[in-house]
Order: sequence, then structure tokens, then C-alpha cells
Amino acid sequence: MNLVRARVRRPWRLAAEASALLIAVVVAFPLYWMVLSAFKPAGEIESTAPRPWTLEPSLDSFRRVFGQQEFGRYFLNSLLVAGTVVVASALIAFLAATAVTRFRFRFRTTLLIMFLVAQMVPVEALTIPLFFLMRDFGQLNTLGSLILPHIAFSLPFAIWMLRGFVKAVPEALEEAAYIDGASRARFLWQILFPLVFPGLVATSVFSFISTWNDFLFAKSFIISDTSQSTLPMALLVFYKPDDPDWGGVMAASTVMTIPVLVFFVLVQRRLVSGLGGAVKD
Repeated sequence: MNLVRARVRRPWRLAAEASALLIAVVVAFPLYWMVLSAFKPAGEIESTAPRPWTLEPSLDSFRRVFGQQEFGRYFLNSLLVAGTVVVASALIAFLAATAVTRFRFRFRTTLLIMFLVAQMVPVEALTIPLFFLMRDFGQLNTLGSLILPHIAFSLPFAIWMLRGFVKAVPEALEEAAYIDGASRARFLWQILFPLVFPGLVATSVFSFISTWNDFLFAKSFIISDTSQSTLPMALLVFYKPDDPDWGGVMAASTVMTIPVLVFFVLVQRRLVSGLGGAVKD
């Protein structure tokens, strides 16, 4: 009987696996085309009969990218902005999620709803008010004008996600820690923090990717001081309306993608367990 059921299920399982494979190919194809175009010589890129392979790989596009005078500075600026946003947003979100989950105070529900409302507002609608705010505080043309908005936009999602992880930790564990003589700070950092760490990793991935790939704030708030620009702005060096350097654009995009892939590989295990915990909650 079980053998018959397995045979009936098998076509559906094969169809599901084939669908998953097809979706994976569709999602990965733009990444493959980007890397392929970065290695293609200029003649093949501009050809009217594009081919999904190249027999003459070239590093000329990468030489032009690394030959740019300010490319290294843009790379370090992106690392500094993304790293600061990840650490600061994770720390603030952890403390805020603990506060709204473990403590009872007035307007707690209102505060949580405000987090959701803030998440619903489009970033584009707030860019102009943020521009005037940064101008009044003298933060235009500084990395602070990129760090502060990204921390603010990362927090609502991170707090809501971490709230589920904090809530999943039994209050009996907290009471047992206090009975054993642990202070609130010790429970917070030595017991609760390791338990919700997978959730912190999951939220950090989203914060890192959104900050690393940001073009809107970098274009809006870094007006004249190019020494404060980040990597997405470096792509504009290779894009000219009359004569775009597509090889340079693809090579710069490939270099820009590498830190995201490295970060994702490093936190992959924690990310899977973190997302699993969020779904379970």
C-alpha cells in the first residue's frame, strides 16, 4: 500500500523538483550573464548576436575597474557604511525587541503599530524630507547621511522579527536565572543574546544587502564630495549615455557582488536556522 502511495506521489514530487530547478535557473541567469559579460571582450559585448558563452575571456574590463583612481575608496566607504548599519541596527533592534516583549508599559501596542506603519511608507516618499533634514543638520556629503537613514529603515523589520525570537524564550528561564543570582544585564547578554543570535543574523543579512546596494540615498545625499561616495555610485563612471562601457559596468557589478556572496556564505547556517525560527513563531 505504501509502495503504491509512493508511486502516486512521485510524479508530483518530480514536478515540484523540476519547477524548483527552473526557478533557480531563471533567478541565477542574470547573475551568470553579468559575470559572463564582465569577461567578454568589447567586440562580443557589442555584438548584435549575443552568445551565452565566450571563447576568448578577457580581464580588460576588470583592469579598467581597478584602474579607477577612487574605486578603492568607494569600496571602503561601502564596507564602513554597511558594517556600521549592521552592527548598530542589530544592537538597537535586540534591545528594543526585548523591551517591547518583556516589559509592560503604556502605548506598547501603539508603538508596535507605529513600527509597522513606518515600514509601509515608501523610501522614495521620504527621500526629499530626509534631504532637507540632513541639510539642516549639516550631514550632506558625509557617510553619516547614509548610515543614519539606513539604520532607521532597518529597525522596524528587525524589531518585529526579533520580537518573535525573544518571545519564544520561556519566562521561566529568566526567573530561574534571577533565582540563581544573575543580574538583568547578565541574563540579557549571556543567556538571551545567544538564544536570539540566529534571528540577529537573519536581520543583519537584510540590513547588509539593502545598505550595500543602495543607490538612492548615495545619489541624493552625496552631492559634491565624491570622496564620500559608495560603490553603486562608481557604476556611473562607466555609464555614459552616448558611449556606455558595458564591460566596465558588468565588471564593477561583479566586484560589488562578491562581498554580498561572501557575507551570505559566512552566515548561511545561522540564516537558515534564523528564518526557520521566524517562520515557526
